[in-house]
Amino acid sequence: MNWFETGIEVLLVMLTLSFVLGFIRLIKGPDVPNRALAFDLVALQAVGIVALIAIRHDAPMLLDIAMVAAVLGFVGTVLVARYLEQARDGE
Repeated sequence: MNWFETGIEVLLVMLTLSFVLGFIRLIKGPDVPNRALAFDLVALQAVGIVALIAIRHDAPMLLDIAMVAAVLGFVGTVLVARYLEQARDGE
């Protein structure tokens, strides 16, 4: 195992731990804005994890999955932001 493969493994472990912590915040978040931020964080980390796995296994097809996950994460964040904006205006 060379330094590049070791670096990929270290990054995967760090991203996975960060993903788990972000997911806990998504579940337990005290309010909706906090959960929206956690959702964006988790979506970004999922993209990073899939991209690192694609690099590690030399599977460029997985990068398509990462792109779809990135778009869905962005759309989800925009939808939550719109919901928060409408809820604020309705009060």
